[in-house]
Amino acid sequence: MTINEIQDEIIQEFSFFDDWMDKYAYIIDLGNELSKFNDDARTDQNLIDGCQSKVWFNANYKDGLITFEADSDAIITKGIASLLIRVLSNRTPDEILNTDLYFINKIGLTSHLSPTRSNGLMSMIKQLKLYAMAFKSLNK
Repeated sequence: MTINEIQDEIIQEFSFFDDWMDKYAYIIDLGNELSKFNDDARTDQNLIDGCQSKVWFNANYKDGLITFEADSDAIITKGIASLLIRVLSNRTPDEILNTDLYFINKIGLTSHLSPTRSNGLMSMIKQLKLYAMAFKSLNK
């Protein structure tokens, strides 16, 4: 699936919920389904600056594709990280760098997050794009 097909799938999934309590419950479920995070990757280097809660992202680069893993001490943040991983993991650096993450606004996420959580979301996206830039520079 393309990045946009995955984003459209997420938008469709969220359209089944009438209120934000149900959407938050779904986000929490997604976070609970995240793969186990490697404890060795729970380092200050992988900690996302700008998040109210603790969020770690780790990136691996193999065969031209970046895969991400994440963990957080906050259940909603962990679910948001899960959505980002679903859209951006197993992609090339260029795909990640050139992606418009429109699903975030389409599902209403930014308008339903506190300002600090919204800043955290932007920090997570920024970090994922920084990983993509770093891996892209390795291929030059």
